Amino acid sequence: MSYDHLLIVTSSTGVRTITLHRPERLNAVNPRLAEELPRAIDDAARDDAVRVVVITGAGRGFCSGLDLSEPPRLPEGDLRARLDPLAWVGRWVLTAVQCEKPLIAAINGSAAGAGFGLALACDVRLLARGARVTAGYVRRGLSPDAGVSYMLPRLVGLSRASEILLTGRDVDADEAQRIGLVAAVFDDATFAAAALAYAERLASGPPIAFALTKRLLASTFAVTLDEHLARELVAIKTCFASQDVAEALRAFGEKRAPVFRGR
Repeated sequence: MSYDHLLIVTSSTGVRTITLHRPERLNAVNPRLAEELPRAIDDAARDDAVRVVVITGAGRGFCSGLDLSEPPRLPEGDLRARLDPLAWVGRWVLTAVQCEKPLIAAINGSAAGAGFGLALACDVRLLARGARVTAGYVRRGLSPDAGVSYMLPRLVGLSRASEILLTGRDVDADEAQRIGLVAAVFDDATFAAAALAYAERLASGPPIAFALTKRLLASTFAVTLDEHLARELVAIKTCFASQDVAEALRAFGEKRAPVFRGR
């Protein structure tokens, strides 16, 4: 797989790691990177050997958002491009949310703007102790994009999200863990290894149950309780019909860890 050197893609024990690779710009997003990341996530989503996807950054940053070294330009090209209601920033979020494999943001350094939005769109966020996350839009006279104003209130509550967005301040590792923004904080020196170990443990889980759980979570705020209960019943019946559940029951009786195969 080739991604023009703006992404480094590696695989290990069921884990596909996608590393944003513009370290000289704190992995800020240029047009090429904007196109390549959704393609890399989709490639991982279609590969049955991949159980978990990790997104991280090269160098000192996770992703500092849109590269503002050049003035932003309005979409150019054909009519479809000019009238695109989502643009690249919307597709980043939708691609992450619609990936039916667990998606981990391994936030090794600064995550700002659209980089913060990318992290929020992942299922699990892991943070290096020295890293900071920030929306930061108001510092540049901007309102949020990349799903930040959608995801952040759902993760930390409307009042706290409002304060973070309206001040544009940084959130450090201690606060991020305290308010439930991240699942775990690891020391900087061991962060990459710790994040990979976390992902590999998760990758031993059941792929069918993961996918169906993600579908349920994606719709939980959009349907009534009755509708959601019906969806849960359909999903768990699908799980019960799988070979993975039969394996889990055998493993329970034999007092061993199950080996899930996604069947």
